[in-house]
Amino acid sequence: MKKRTTALIALAAILLIAGMSVKLFQIPLATALLERTVDQRVGRDATAGLPDGLHVALCGTGSPFPDPSRAGPCTMVIAGMRIFVVDAGEGGARNLMLMGLPVGRIERLFLTHYHSDHIDGLGPLMLLRWAGTPSTSPLPVSGPPGVEAVVAGFNQAHAADNGYRTAHHGAAIMPPSGAGAIAFPFVLPAAGTGLVILDDAGLRITAFRVNHAPISPAVGYRFDYKGRSVVLSGDTAFSPSLVTAARGADLLVHEALQPMLVKKLTAAFEARGIKNTAQVTRDILNYHTTPEQAADAARLAGVRALALNHIVPPMPMRFAYPAFLGDAHRHYSGPIMIGEDGMMFSLPAGGTAMTEKPLL
Repeated sequence: MKKRTTALIALAAILLIAGMSVKLFQIPLATALLERTVDQRVGRDATAGLPDGLHVALCGTGSPFPDPSRAGPCTMVIAGMRIFVVDAGEGGARNLMLMGLPVGRIERLFLTHYHSDHIDGLGPLMLLRWAGTPSTSPLPVSGPPGVEAVVAGFNQAHAADNGYRTAHHGAAIMPPSGAGAIAFPFVLPAAGTGLVILDDAGLRITAFRVNHAPISPAVGYRFDYKGRSVVLSGDTAFSPSLVTAARGADLLVHEALQPMLVKKLTAAFEARGIKNTAQVTRDILNYHTTPEQAADAARLAGVRALALNHIVPPMPMRFAYPAFLGDAHRHYSGPIMIGEDGMMFSLPAGGTAMTEKPLL
């Protein structure tokens, strides 16, 4: 008993000394770790060394449902040295910075539609692009009719802040001419047809209508560059027009909602008397695509791979992914990936290979 007591006293003394040592050296150790983190992240350019081709970075794979692991809808597409973003959900711009992607080089933002979760990150994207170069011209934003009002609203909301930034940092760092955004609307494509909105230096970007009724206008986009192609669905129910637009693409990035799991949310809201939100979860079932339907679209279009985004409901763990996918693999024999923030898919020019790596 005496030996045991002595051992416990010795252990307590060691722990006390260790705790005092940690506290004594905490500041210099933490400072060194932070310096290392800064050295690794500041100025990092994840596009450096990428092969010529198309590269798709998922900067936001979530939805309006709170999800600590997913920002709002946001996808960066890199074609050679040119950089574009499709949709600007909340947290997307932050993720781009964390992923080491050069926000200052964004050539244009394309919006699929004007649901709040696809545009509520536009303010930070405008600011970070402006400060990142520094840019001397506003962020170009393309979209179907209505984009003018969206951009005008954000410009008005950020007008005072823009003035503060220039006044504080100076016009050389934050040129007034580079603040905000400028709208470039295009005509809504006819059902079942595509509208080429950019065709330049081997890059073609085509907009096509999707079915997100009652939300209209709503479009998706196809990027073609040096023999590689990627299609982004935006928000949609199953749409034959998307199948047509995605024909033969290398990668289809398609939204997905699993009704079986959403209905469990509905039941939980009802059980707790949260009837308003319960009705919202019922309503969203009719204008989104199930994983099985997204797989059908991939099969019918003959695409090489399918990545799901705009994940509804939130997936708190990868262990739950099979429940989210349901029977999708029975509908499409190609690879199906559940998108996660930070994923980058690379499709080198002139081939069929596709690689994936995490940037977060």
